[in-house]
Amino acid sequence: MLASDAKSGSLDGDNCGSFHELSLRIGYFRKQNSRPSALDRRLGYEWRTTTACRDLALRVTGIEVTPNQDLANDLKKKAAIGVPEATNRMKDSGHLVTIDAIKVESNDNKEEEDDGGEDDGEEEEKTGLTGAAKKKKKKSNKKKKIKQTEPPTIPLSTIFPSKIYPEGELSEYKDDNLWRTTSEEKRALEKQNFDQYNDARRAAEVHRQVRQYARRTIKPGMTMIEICEMIENGTRNLVEANGFDSGIAFPTGCSLNHVAAHYTPNAGDKTVIQYGDVCKIDFGVHVGGRIVDSAFTLTFDPVYDNLLAAVRDATNTGVREAGIDVRMGDIGAAIQEVMESYEVEIGGKTYPVKPIRNLTGHSIDLYKIHGTKSVPIVNNGDPTKMEEGDYFAIETFGSTGRGIVRTDMECSHYSRAYDVPKTIPIRLARAKTLFDTINREFGTLPFCRRYLDRLGEDKYLLALRSLVDSGHVNAHPPLVDVKGSFTAQYEHTFVLRPTRKEVLSRGDDY
Repeated sequence: MLASDAKSGSLDGDNCGSFHELSLRIGYFRKQNSRPSALDRRLGYEWRTTTACRDLALRVTGIEVTPNQDLANDLKKKAAIGVPEATNRMKDSGHLVTIDAIKVESNDNKEEEDDGGEDDGEEEEKTGLTGAAKKKKKKSNKKKKIKQTEPPTIPLSTIFPSKIYPEGELSEYKDDNLWRTTSEEKRALEKQNFDQYNDARRAAEVHRQVRQYARRTIKPGMTMIEICEMIENGTRNLVEANGFDSGIAFPTGCSLNHVAAHYTPNAGDKTVIQYGDVCKIDFGVHVGGRIVDSAFTLTFDPVYDNLLAAVRDATNTGVREAGIDVRMGDIGAAIQEVMESYEVEIGGKTYPVKPIRNLTGHSIDLYKIHGTKSVPIVNNGDPTKMEEGDYFAIETFGSTGRGIVRTDMECSHYSRAYDVPKTIPIRLARAKTLFDTINREFGTLPFCRRYLDRLGEDKYLLALRSLVDSGHVNAHPPLVDVKGSFTAQYEHTFVLRPTRKEVLSRGDDY
């Protein structure tokens, strides 16, 4: 709207129209104690004091504005006044001021905002924006950081548009390997391996965001299926699950009480988590086969706090002691010493916290959750050394029972054998089609019966059993201590980079 079209009369907010019209009518004014000019009257402006105009702008727009004489030309540029006479008047008069921060609805203004930083220099020349005013404009054009939803649904690549993901916790090597930190050769090697580290960091960040939501959300009364599906759906959404490119690394473990590992509910399982339960949440994420495996223990009753503290401390000890050329047996000895220094009182009885000696940590290979190396949690004298480039999951288990587990209960976890026996034929036709599905959907990544259900497979139990018997598929049934005991678990994944150790899965929670 041109200035000559502006309404005359009062500047009462009730009579003001659009932001455009408002800026025309109060966009400039004469100083207090001066009289309105003929031009002012012809353009329909009523004389107002500075205070009156500011109050009007606040009442009509909800924006607190400040008179600023230096921005007179900016108002002209935004097309608030389009009459040459008014333009000249604004340039020539020392008495005229403008009001900053009133929005003007015009196409020119929208295009100007879309141009971003490229036109900053040109705008400064045209409008005279300098100093604080220019900084204010730049600040308003900053993009807001995207926040994750609850439940988590926004893909990580959207939150990190650069596709560069946060590093984990960094630790320098000790003693004879301290030189690695400043070695130019090792630094160059790390740069060559950046892509694989970045894939692992993406998987780790997905794990952090999903588990933090799970820790806030899981409450007594939820079914184990609800808990697992919440975690798995969050993982699929954030990592943008796409077959072997990215996705879930293995079934979500949610083992309760005396069950230490490898329990996930099958279809129809009605188990509900209770206030007095000790639940181990163990899940993994992979990107391009780079697996991050991390676990924590969830309780609601503080009576178990010392049990959790013992296992968390033991895991952190194992992570701290790990490094290039460190022997597995030495790590196990350090873990055992820490864990056995704790005891926990439950129901008026004191229990020593025992490491579960037949469970271990493990190396992680590409698409293989269990590599060729094991990390004991007791002193077994193993002389095997950790090496540069290795990925490891340090996981420790503590128990108030015997400290030894055995297999029991209905099986839910399975994985295709790493070395499939070529000499043993698959005789059942249904087993052949099922094995094709396993190869196509999971490869060497572990899976569970719920995942087969999700793919539409049915009536497969006999075929699955046949594949287990022939050695084409491995079964991983739940691992349990004595009934009535309680077990806890904590786990972290790290990589032994050439210059330092990076604990990929470390977070603010554990």
